[in-house]
Amino acid sequence: MIKIQQLSKTFQTANQSIQAVDHIDLSIESGEIFGVIGYSGAGKSTFIRLINRLEEPTDGTVTVGDQNVTTLNKQELRATRQEMGMIFQHFNLLWSRTVSENIAFPLEIAGVPKAERKERVDQLIDLVGLTGKGNAYPSQLSGGEKQRVGIARALANQPKVLLCDEATSALDPETTDAILSLLVDINEKLGITIILITHEMHVIQKICHNVAVMENGRVIEQGAVLDVFSNPQQLVTKRFVEQVMGKPDEEVAEDSLIQTISSGQILKLQFIGESTNQALISQVAKDYDVELNILQGNIKQTQAGPYGSLYIQITGAKAIVDQVIAYIRSTSVKVEVIDND
Repeated sequence: MIKIQQLSKTFQTANQSIQAVDHIDLSIESGEIFGVIGYSGAGKSTFIRLINRLEEPTDGTVTVGDQNVTTLNKQELRATRQEMGMIFQHFNLLWSRTVSENIAFPLEIAGVPKAERKERVDQLIDLVGLTGKGNAYPSQLSGGEKQRVGIARALANQPKVLLCDEATSALDPETTDAILSLLVDINEKLGITIILITHEMHVIQKICHNVAVMENGRVIEQGAVLDVFSNPQQLVTKRFVEQVMGKPDEEVAEDSLIQTISSGQILKLQFIGESTNQALISQVAKDYDVELNILQGNIKQTQAGPYGSLYIQITGAKAIVDQVIAYIRSTSVKVEVIDND
């Protein structure tokens, strides 16, 4: 577990003090993917650099396992940093070195023998999907491939924690999804804890288990991703959720939906986290003598299952429709009847 208590960072300028990180308390479980989201200037990048002391905290503690990172001397900190890999937005590769040589660099610094380095590098190249690219130089790679090299290099010393500072911000959407899928694969195969900084809710939605929302150096909201998506409390959080889900369901013009149908009922189905319900509509159509028509909806997949709403028209004998509604309510899907015959 990573335990962060009252972590703060104040920058002094000639004219003022700037509180970049303001007394943050967080607990991050071993083996989870934890997201930290905020707009530019929220303090999230400073926060992640405090974890491995690339920035020195003004106050507070960071404990990784049983070790208080904030009290380590320089020699102890160097050893601990080998257990905390880090990847960056702009890759930070050595342009005069090949892919293999970039990945091997932290192993050289750690004094790993040459034969062992080569074996480890070859394993990592395969792990991140760069087989056959070991002798290429960064200038010959795409953005996604460069980031894969950065990830492999960060994993070279077999860290327990991987810190990702806006790791997908410089990538196009398709490449972003591929890198996120790679991070999930690494998390599952290696059991490594991943802390991911981003300003994109799509990134949080796709791979994170828990999330903290930052504003003005503070954590203003935190919790399981599914809980935050389904019930955002703060205005900033609501804006982030809208990046992925659009406007809240209450803004759907339900009167307009009613006018589109000439028979049957409109049901609003709310999906919150039950993955077995992804095939719910097809299952109802197969098992019950009713006609179904999807009118409108927005459902997204999170690590904990689907979240979102679906409006459907259902037509059939009242008794059977009632059976369908009862069946759906027996699952985790919530049902609201919008219109009756």
